[in-house]
Amino acid sequence: MNKEELKEIWGKFVENKDFKLNPDTEKVNEIAEIILKNEEKTGLKLCPCQINTVCPCNFKIQKNWKNKGTCICNLFVKK
Repeated sequence: MNKEELKEIWGKFVENKDFKLNPDTEKVNEIAEIILKNEEKTGLKLCPCQINTVCPCNFKIQKNWKNKGTCICNLFVKK
């Protein structure tokens, strides 16, 4: 899988949800690269900010989501 394929999957994931991908494309690309490197090393698409968690994490239960409207790594943001 490459970065564009991963971003396409994320795009489908956010369809009809109350959140979206971060509009900062540089940030999204950076996160995608880290996740793909993690997958290369471990076989899992591990979150860049919670190395024991597969991305996407259950971000809606996080304090960061409630307080700032983003997941911890800022990949997903409230609409």
